[in-house]
Amino acid sequence: MPDDLKKMYKTIMGDHFPPQMEVSFVENDNRQTLFYEKVGWTIDNENKGLRYGENPGQEAALYKLVNGNLVLGQTECIQPGQYLASDIELLQSGKHPGKTNLTDADNSLNILRYFTDKPTVVIVKHNNPCGVARSDSLTDAYIKANMADRVAAFGGCIALNRSVDQSTAEAITRQYAEVVAAPDFEDGVMEIFSKKKNLRVIKIGNIEKLNTFVGSRCVEFKSLIDGGLIAQWSFVPSALTKDALIKAECEYKGKQYRIDREPTQQEYDDMLFGWLVESGITSNSVIYVKDQVTVGIGTGEQDRVGVAEIARDKAYRKLSDRYCFERHGISYNELRDHAKKAEIDYLVTREKGGLIGAAMVSDAFFPFRDGVDVGIREGISCVIQPGGSSNDYQSIEACNESSVAMVYTGQRSFKH
Repeated sequence: MPDDLKKMYKTIMGDHFPPQMEVSFVENDNRQTLFYEKVGWTIDNENKGLRYGENPGQEAALYKLVNGNLVLGQTECIQPGQYLASDIELLQSGKHPGKTNLTDADNSLNILRYFTDKPTVVIVKHNNPCGVARSDSLTDAYIKANMADRVAAFGGCIALNRSVDQSTAEAITRQYAEVVAAPDFEDGVMEIFSKKKNLRVIKIGNIEKLNTFVGSRCVEFKSLIDGGLIAQWSFVPSALTKDALIKAECEYKGKQYRIDREPTQQEYDDMLFGWLVESGITSNSVIYVKDQVTVGIGTGEQDRVGVAEIARDKAYRKLSDRYCFERHGISYNELRDHAKKAEIDYLVTREKGGLIGAAMVSDAFFPFRDGVDVGIREGISCVIQPGGSSNDYQSIEACNESSVAMVYTGQRSFKH
């Protein structure tokens, strides 16, 4: 790569965004204003803001909400001062954060807020999770999240909902990561992280209070090419518990269709886990979950059966890589021994990419049965989806043919 291209990624841009910003919503004589302040960090005795935007050459600035409130109808904006990713404590930064580092951290917290009762780790890359796992220990949760997609996790943002201990820190430093975000770090951890000079270590104390952000809304803005804006309230999942789910049924041409089998408790746990992870994934999306760990994540596709297939194919590839790395210490693509490769292929094929007994999760309804059929052929045991398609009866029939349980959330979970 020519030197000038390499320099592009090392160039730190100053920005010309002002220190304050105000956004007002006006109706007749009623004005509601949100007040923001620009965020920066003192690094090497110099105040610095975002390194750059989504790409080098794009100026960017981070603002935090410091005052004001917005009430529209019965919905109220989150109160100022409850900071997460917009006001981080930067403990270590060989390179200070760019826009993508902060948005990855933010989406990690967006997912992590629903899982406060057990150690949970979310690894995000390009604003989509590549591995999410819950376990009885933080180290095990990290290892499972990382091995769910070890390749994609390279250079990702790792968010943890417990104070990082030395065991977890050692496991993290065995891979390359851009960002680690946690509520705190135990003695000796920062010394371990200091070996990774460009690792951005972020302390976010409010991670310990993440459950208080469940159900909270903020106003989201989308800029259009002509400078116009779309404003919307942020998404709030309504299906947070087993009792909020609906056993799949529908009526078609005067005939009632109902799912035959009630999900087991483990299936309910996996479906709810997957549904809440789904809220942080770019649509169209389908994911597979097993034992509170993501198995295959399909994101941002235009057709639902296609993304179900992509998530399936990723599950196979990621399990192949995991087995190869665990046995031989290298990636599957680096393995040149045909006999060893054949052994891994056999195991992965026999286990159907780890999808046997998994939960299939969809952020919108399946328009036809071909979507759920993708998962059913791989041995999934349950499906969670919003429901509401005129062809829901097809998906119910497909599930009943293979004794697969299915529930509806009654709510779509698109994220663009």
